[in-house]
Amino acid sequence: MFLYKGFDGSDIISLVILAVLICISAFASGSETALFSLSPGDIRTVKNRGNKSDEAILKLLSTEDYTLATILILNNLVNIIIVILSNNIIDSLVTFTSAGWNFAFKTVLVTFILLLFGEIIPKVTASHFPLRFASIIAVPLLGVRSAFKPLSWILVKLGERFNRRAAKSHTNISMDELSDALEMTQNQSSEEKKMLTGIVDFVNTNVEDIMQPRLDITAVNVEWGFNEVRNTIVESGFSRIPAYRDSIDNIEGILYVKDMLPFIGESDDFQWQKQLREAYYIPEHKKINDLLEEFQSNKVHMAIVVDEYGSTLGLLSLEDILEEIVGEITDESDKDETFYRRLADGTYIFDGKTHIYDFLDVMQLDDDTFDDVKGEAETIAGLMLEIKRDFLKKGDSITSHGITFTVESIEKHRIEKIRIKLPETTEPTPQREAN
Repeated sequence: MFLYKGFDGSDIISLVILAVLICISAFASGSETALFSLSPGDIRTVKNRGNKSDEAILKLLSTEDYTLATILILNNLVNIIIVILSNNIIDSLVTFTSAGWNFAFKTVLVTFILLLFGEIIPKVTASHFPLRFASIIAVPLLGVRSAFKPLSWILVKLGERFNRRAAKSHTNISMDELSDALEMTQNQSSEEKKMLTGIVDFVNTNVEDIMQPRLDITAVNVEWGFNEVRNTIVESGFSRIPAYRDSIDNIEGILYVKDMLPFIGESDDFQWQKQLREAYYIPEHKKINDLLEEFQSNKVHMAIVVDEYGSTLGLLSLEDILEEIVGEITDESDKDETFYRRLADGTYIFDGKTHIYDFLDVMQLDDDTFDDVKGEAETIAGLMLEIKRDFLKKGDSITSHGITFTVESIEKHRIEKIRIKLPETTEPTPQREAN
């Protein structure tokens, strides 16, 4: 099967070099396990001791991407050399009668040596004694990292670019798949489907799509006395109220009701303005998923939406964002108001600011009923303006998809109430009615 040739001086030197290379491979494998197995307690110990090896450990962990790249480069480079050198040593020691036996023997022997001495033993040892192992290898590994810095930099940058593309592609595919799944959904309840749709649409929703418009903002004037401010707090039921000077475009701060509780019994000349907190401003086109992260990092619950000229467009709270996913959130301070009522003649009166999808939900109509005519409109008042392409006055009517919309009342150029008349063949069973 094989013929043994015997040792000579060069073979001994090659074996010594091979042993050194295996030790380097073990060094690299153990380094990876030891450094990335350090517990928070180990890190605290390293910071408290502060000797040379501990400083090296902290440097290695501070840029762990480059450290890992260095370890991978070193390990793979050494393993390639080990395979080549082992092949030459075996060829110089024995001759096989079959090429198949030659290949099998080399593969099994080299793989066994690399796995046992270059991977398993060092990694098991490092996992049991990570801090001790890390302290031994930190200083030399830091030197190796400096030597391999150009190669590791290239590897890290390529990895970052690939990860960005992969993450973006994965996100797009996931969103598309979820959207397609929702379109095919048959068994989910209406509420479940709404929540899933809210999650899918969350990353594509702008602040302007869900903000409270400026006309609906409850605010206080900094020139008001404390009695008027206190009455506004009680009547609104809000926990945070903007305070402005001269106009809503000049907001000076946010009044937190909890800050006012210790002063609730003060007289009208109490300087409540000193309790104002700084307002948080955001542009109208910001995505609400980004805003949610900002709310969390800055620990704020309310933002003022402004346009490019700094004018106030609206207001957005943390609750508004969460409602995009879970639906309407009602607490003990919310008034039990309905946005429509049914009249004896079978028609309906809706608030003009009612969202189109809420209207369709009440009327039990398909969500895409007005997709061909609504344009950028979000409310049924906006829908009327989009269809009419002109200002409307009280009594004006339009008809779309067999549904007649009539302006019932207008206040300050804003459509307040709209009468709805459905086709004779359509008789919905609304989910709730107001008397």
